[in-house]
Amino acid sequence: MTEVHIESVQSDYNESLQVFLKNGRYQLCTINAIYSYADKYDNFKESFDRLSLDVPAVKNVLLLGFGLGSIPYMLEKVFEKKYTYTGVEIDEAVIYLVSRYVMDELRSEIELLQADAYAFISQNHIKYDLICIDIFVDDKIPDLFLTEEFLRDVSENLSKNGFILFNHLAYNKRDKIAADVYYGDVFVQVFPEGTSLEVNKNRMMVSDKSRLL
Repeated sequence: MTEVHIESVQSDYNESLQVFLKNGRYQLCTINAIYSYADKYDNFKESFDRLSLDVPAVKNVLLLGFGLGSIPYMLEKVFEKKYTYTGVEIDEAVIYLVSRYVMDELRSEIELLQADAYAFISQNHIKYDLICIDIFVDDKIPDLFLTEEFLRDVSENLSKNGFILFNHLAYNKRDKIAADVYYGDVFVQVFPEGTSLEVNKNRMMVSDKSRLL
C-alpha cells in the first residue's frame, strides 16, 4: 500500500483538509474522517452494489456534500452509468481540491455549486431520481441536517420513482445509538417504506426498500 501526501488546506468549515494519493486514487481526509476515496469510498460503493439503479432508471443525481467526487467517479467508472449530476458543496476549499485533482478525470455532466445544502434544498424546484446525502463537518452531521423539516424538504426534490441514500456513521456505540434514534424517530416517519444498510461501519439509509436487489 502506497500513500503520498499531496496537499493540505484549511477552510472556514474544516480545520484540516488533506489530500493523499493512495493506491492510485485521491483520498480526502479531515482529522477524524475520510471525506472521499474515489471508488474505494466503500460505504457508497457497497450500497450501490446492493441497490437497483436501473428499475426504475436513474438519470439525474443530486449530491449534497460533494467531497472529491467519489460518487460520480464510482458510478461512471465502476458501474458504467451515464448520469447528469448536480453537486452542492459549501466549502470553497473542497471545490478547489476536487477541481484541481479529480474533475478532469470525469466525463459525466456535472454542475458543481458552492452553496449551503439546507438553503439549496429548500429553494430548489428540480426533481432528481437519486439524492445522495453525505454531509459532515469532520465526523459529525450538523444538527440542521438531522431535522424532519430538512428531510421533508429533500423528499420534495425527488422524482416520482426517485430515492434517497443518506450516509450516517456507525463506527462506535455512540454513533450506532445516534443512527438508530434518527432512523426510528425521523427517517421512517418521512419514509415509511425506507430501510437501511449496515456497510463498513456506516449506516446507509435508503428511502425506498423496493430498490434493494
